[in-house]
Amino acid sequence: MPFIKKYFSKILLPLWVMIIIFSCKKTEVISSGQGTTDQEIKPATDPETAKTMGLFLDTWLPKTFTVPGFTESDIPASTAVTVTVDASEVVTKIPLTSFGHNANTWMTPMVTEPVFMNHITNLKPNIIRFPAGSGSDVYFWNAKPGGLPADAPTMLTDKDNVKKEPGYGFGRTNDNWRASLDNYYDMLSQSGSRGVLTMNYGYARYGTSADPVATAAHLAADWVRYDKGRTQYWEIGNENYGDWEWGYRIDVSKNKDGQPEYLTGKLYAQHFKVFADSMRKAAAEVGAKISIGAVMYESLPESWQTNTVKTWNEGMLPEANNKPDFYIVHNYFTPYDENSTAAVVLGAAFSQPAKMMNYVTQTIAANGAVIKPVAMTEWNMWAKSSKQQVSNVSGVFAALVVGESLVNKYGLAARWDLLNFWAEGDDHGLFSDGTEPNVAKWTPRPSFYYLYFLQKNMGDRLVKSTVQTGNTAIKSYASTFSSGEANVALVNISASAQTVEVKFDNLKKGDRFYWYTLEGSTDNGEFSRKVLINGVAPVGIAGGPADYATLKAKSALSKNGIKVTVPARGMVSVVVGK
Repeated sequence: MPFIKKYFSKILLPLWVMIIIFSCKKTEVISSGQGTTDQEIKPATDPETAKTMGLFLDTWLPKTFTVPGFTESDIPASTAVTVTVDASEVVTKIPLTSFGHNANTWMTPMVTEPVFMNHITNLKPNIIRFPAGSGSDVYFWNAKPGGLPADAPTMLTDKDNVKKEPGYGFGRTNDNWRASLDNYYDMLSQSGSRGVLTMNYGYARYGTSADPVATAAHLAADWVRYDKGRTQYWEIGNENYGDWEWGYRIDVSKNKDGQPEYLTGKLYAQHFKVFADSMRKAAAEVGAKISIGAVMYESLPESWQTNTVKTWNEGMLPEANNKPDFYIVHNYFTPYDENSTAAVVLGAAFSQPAKMMNYVTQTIAANGAVIKPVAMTEWNMWAKSSKQQVSNVSGVFAALVVGESLVNKYGLAARWDLLNFWAEGDDHGLFSDGTEPNVAKWTPRPSFYYLYFLQKNMGDRLVKSTVQTGNTAIKSYASTFSSGEANVALVNISASAQTVEVKFDNLKKGDRFYWYTLEGSTDNGEFSRKVLINGVAPVGIAGGPADYATLKAKSALSKNGIKVTVPARGMVSVVVGK
């Protein structure tokens, strides 16, 4: 406005500026349980992408909340706990890769199982890893059963120097009990997911060709060519520091390139660079974008562990010379082989992700390496003997692990696994395998429902939430949608119900809020095999309601306060409308 400068005096100009600024100031009516006040809404600003997330946020997408069908419901008259959410303080954008799972080779062709395909499509895990686990190090993606390469011994050397048949896996199968590689690709396509592929690193160790490393790297590169850009994330090996992995110890009398009997982190890194070079060249040939991860050990080694574990990171990181695009960690958070209580299981889920991330980042820095994204491509629990792994508590555990993976800024998190073995309840499977008495195959376990509702109602940005000082029962994970709504998942790790009021700062709230309540039943002590959702129980002895995907939310007017009761060892997922 040049004319203003021309005709206004220097004395009047500051007054004019003040008037303009005041007239443009944004105010909103903010409704709370205490009444209605005028308050400025502070805009949200995305923080710089965490180095431990990095490339995994490249696929981030804004999310729009769809108002569900609902039933008008009562809220607590009073509450004992307050959770405060600041919608303007963004912790991180939420990667689509935070909700992943592991498939495996023995879980049928998958696409031939309509019940499974319906559930996995509803779940929207976004990321499904394959062939996954220790089987990756004996997996030949382009071979048929009985068609092992001539340089792959039929018997391999285990940690005790005993020759064993390793259970080789093959990508070209047509059996009804296992998946071919093309079955896996079809399952991804039909369910709207993307993959994480784990290369057969073990072959670089036990192969008997003149140059087993180059041979194994070539096999991996050929897979990249066959993949043709369908997969971005590739891992070199699985837990190769472990004495349970094929290739940890080899028969040196059969080896032709002078490798030592036992694997070290430094040797793995030397081989990693050969794999990565071959795979990146192949990706360039087919015009694909790939990211390649290297295996790290996730925690401070203990005195009883092998020298390979004790020296893995300090050997691998300098030798890798920052060539990995990301680092891989695994964790089964609870004490190994212990009949853990619910308190121990849930305490581990809450505390261990932060402890592990601190260790990993400090170790990377201490060894002169650059911080790269961290992918937790396997997580679950070791707890056993009380059906912990198939229980409602396992569902609460799962919600905590995903929530804490976001708080601690992991780029990827993938639960182990979709289908396993009943083993009297010591079963990591997200679905029943069909040998569980009186439970149909593909029946979802409680963890499925917790993860379904956690993601269904979670927005696209994690924001700051604070639980009232002194309360240790409630864990809170808040998020906002690009469409304007806000969510908070309230997880109760205690044995008593908690009444909670959620207060929002810097959010224009609508007239209503919606919620789903998940809780266990009274069977099997602390570890109920059932989950009730908004009071609806499963028909059978395990799992949850069959109509989970169409189940109506509960709803109430927000003018009376956003108040809910969070059941003992349960979760309430709340969305506040705009």
